[in-house]
Amino acid sequence: MFAAAAAAENGHEVCVFEKNEKLGKKLFITGKGRCNLTNACDMDTLFSSVLSSRKFLYSSFYGFTNQDAIDFFEGIGVKTKIERGDRVFPASDHSSDVIRSLEKRMRSLGVQIFLFTEVKNIITENGRFSRLMLADKTTHNGDACIIATGGLSYPSTGSTGDGYRFAEEMGHSTIPRLPALVPMEAEESWVPQLQGLSLRNIEITIYDGKKRLYQEFGELLFTHYGVSGPVILSASSHVGERLREIPLKLEIDLKPVLSMEQLSQRVLREFEENQNRQFKNAVGRLFPSKLTPVMLKLGGIAPEKKVNIISREERERFVRKIKHLPLTLTGLRGYDEAIITKGGVATREIDPGTMESKLVKGIYFAGEVLDLDGLTGGFNLQIAWSTAYAAGKGIV
Repeated sequence: MFAAAAAAENGHEVCVFEKNEKLGKKLFITGKGRCNLTNACDMDTLFSSVLSSRKFLYSSFYGFTNQDAIDFFEGIGVKTKIERGDRVFPASDHSSDVIRSLEKRMRSLGVQIFLFTEVKNIITENGRFSRLMLADKTTHNGDACIIATGGLSYPSTGSTGDGYRFAEEMGHSTIPRLPALVPMEAEESWVPQLQGLSLRNIEITIYDGKKRLYQEFGELLFTHYGVSGPVILSASSHVGERLREIPLKLEIDLKPVLSMEQLSQRVLREFEENQNRQFKNAVGRLFPSKLTPVMLKLGGIAPEKKVNIISREERERFVRKIKHLPLTLTGLRGYDEAIITKGGVATREIDPGTMESKLVKGIYFAGEVLDLDGLTGGFNLQIAWSTAYAAGKGIV
C-alpha cells in the first residue's frame, strides 16, 4: 500500500494485486490492533534496533525517516501520539484508521486496487520483469514490479511466503526463515501452573552452556506451553537460531533491583517476623500468590518446616533460587504466533538506494520479504515504510 502510494506520487500508473478480500489484514492486527506505526527515537537508536542487515538500511532510513513517517500519517489525517518507549500510535488507537487513510491516499493518486487477485508467477524475460501471471491464468504486463508480500508470520492474513518463492524462481538467494518476536516453549512441568501470570520488573538471562546469549529487564508472561511477554519476544530474535539446534537455559531474576545480600536481608526479616510459623506460611509477601507454591516446591526447604529451625545455608539456597529461577527453553512457537519472520531475500542482491534487484531489472522488494528484522516498538513497520518508499521512488 505504501509502496503503491510512493510510486504513484512519482508519476507512475500503479496496480496493486491483493489476494485477500480487503487491504491491510496484517496491518490491522499490528500493535494488538492499535498499529504501532513507528518509533520516535533518534536515528542511532533506530539503527541499533535493527537486528539483520542494519547497514543495508542506511539509505532508506535516511531517505524516509521515522519523523517522515509521522509527518506522512499526520498529513493524510491520522493523528498520532507517542507512548512509553517512544512508540507511535494513531491517537484513535484503531489500526483501521491507518488502513482507511492509506487506501484513501492510494485512490486519490489513481492507484488501481485488485482484491481477491492472487499472483501465481512473476515472468521475466532477458533479465527484465515482463508480466504477472495470476491464479486465473490471466496476465498483466508492466515495466516494474514491487514485491511486498510480507513474510510467513500470521499466515491467516495471507503471509504464506509467496515472495520468497518468487525471488528464488528468479535466481535470488534467500536467508533461511524462522519465527521471530515469538513466544518460547519450556519443558518444566510446573510452568502450566503459572499460566496467565505476568511478572513485571524482572530480569532474564539466557545461556548456551556457560555462554551468556541475552539479558534483558522487563515483563514476562507465563503460558501453558512456556513463556511470552516483551522480554521473551525480544529474546527470541536474538537466540532463535541457536534454540533451533539445542535447548537453552533461561534464568529469571525475580528481584533484580536487590543484590543477593539485600535480598538475603529481606528474606531474613520475613523469617524473623514469622519465626514460629511454617515455611510455607512465611513467604507469601515475597511473590505473587500464583507463584508461591512453585517457589515452595523449588526452594529446597520442606514447606512444613518451622522457620526458626531453617539453617542459614537453606535460606541462602532459597535466596539464590529467587535470583536464578531456572527454566529450560526447548523451542520457538510457530509462525501463527510470531510477530515477524527472520530471514528472507538476501540484501546483498538488492540495491539499498532503490530496492531494485541486482539480478533482474524492474524487480523491487520492500518490507518483511527481505532479510530485515527489528525489535518490537514500531521498528519493523518503519523498515516497511522506508523500504517501500525507496522502492516506489526508485522506479524510473
